[in-house]
Amino acid sequence: MAAAAEGVPATRREEQPPRDDAAVETAEEAKEPAEADINELCRDMFSKMATYLTGELTATSEDYKLLENMNKLTSLKYLEMKDIAINISRNLKDLNQKYAELQPYLDQINMIEEQVAALEQAAYKLDAYSKKLEVSRGHRTPWNWSYKWS
Repeated sequence: MAAAAEGVPATRREEQPPRDDAAVETAEEAKEPAEADINELCRDMFSKMATYLTGELTATSEDYKLLENMNKLTSLKYLEMKDIAINISRNLKDLNQKYAELQPYLDQINMIEEQVAALEQAAYKLDAYSKKLEVSRGHRTPWNWSYKWS
């Protein structure tokens, strides 16, 4: 250490804390495992990798099977909805046909309703006229026929 500190001024040498040799770690030379150990480790690694890949492929396969089942169910549901839509369309056509068959009768009902309204108006006019006549001729009723027409 003295040889390393020769180029450093004396004030600096004193400031450095002393080294504790127990705290210093020593590096060991990496040793290659024996050839038999490497072969065993490779077999173990390939076995575990095969297990991992098998699990991944199995999971992917299961995902595809699930998607296939979901697609089949969706297809069946759409077929049911198609049948329902066809039935609704058929029933709507039947209703439109029945409405078309009833249309002449509905038109007759509307005409009768208009005629009844016109008849009602005529009855109101006739009632109003008869009241005017009663007022102008005096209050005569069918039970009081003593009035002589001139």
